Amino acid sequence: MVASREKFPPMVEVKNVFMRFKDVEALKDISLSVAKGDVWGLVGSDGAGKSTLLRLIANMIRPTRGEIYISGLNTLSEKQKIKNFIGYMPQRFGLYQDLTVGENMDFFMDIFDVSSNQRKSRRDKYLGFSKLLPFTDRLAGNLSGGMKQKLGLACVLVHEPQLLILDEPTNGVDPVSRHEFWEILGNMQKEGMTIIISTAYLDEGEKCDVLGLMHSSILLDTAPPAVIRGGFPTLEEAIVEKLKIADGELANDAFQL
Repeated sequence: MVASREKFPPMVEVKNVFMRFKDVEALKDISLSVAKGDVWGLVGSDGAGKSTLLRLIANMIRPTRGEIYISGLNTLSEKQKIKNFIGYMPQRFGLYQDLTVGENMDFFMDIFDVSSNQRKSRRDKYLGFSKLLPFTDRLAGNLSGGMKQKLGLACVLVHEPQLLILDEPTNGVDPVSRHEFWEILGNMQKEGMTIIISTAYLDEGEKCDVLGLMHSSILLDTAPPAVIRGGFPTLEEAIVEKLKIADGELANDAFQL
């Protein structure tokens, strides 16, 4: 994966981004780069700003300050050009509970203007990846939590984006469904897709090419999981220690102010 990062220009560049909601500074001077074809994971404490950062990259909101580029295109000045590059799945993805699996797929293919001659192949491909082909006539509201998440992912993938952004998609999902979800992501990466995913599960963090560690609206570290783990027995222990150190430094900064 290191070779891929050297060979290709970045899919995503975030440059000195700040985000403020009224009196709350949600992001403080965030800069990062995501290489094409990588799975880039985002982990960290609750309320650290992970969802805000993903929404900014997905071009759902505008930064207070700073710039974001997707495949070299500025998200503010070239928004229309970027729209079809991105597939974004928020924590609460908007499946229609009273539509069947197949009808949900048809609805999202309508939204993304998928041509009629591509619809069957894409439905078969992404429902096949998701192991949902036997359930095309089942109401989405009657699916298990894991099946709903896989259907949500299939719906996001129907327009075949170059960049897939996922906000804790496996949170609360059973272990088997989590494993199947990551199998789908592995298949998409093999096809060249770039994936940015936030997760609360550090075993998932280990599967990423690069991890970004966030805390208190700051990006503390970006590195491959093995580098972040360092000499610690587990990634969890390494991250807990980094967060403790960061809390101490932030407390000292606040005291000096």
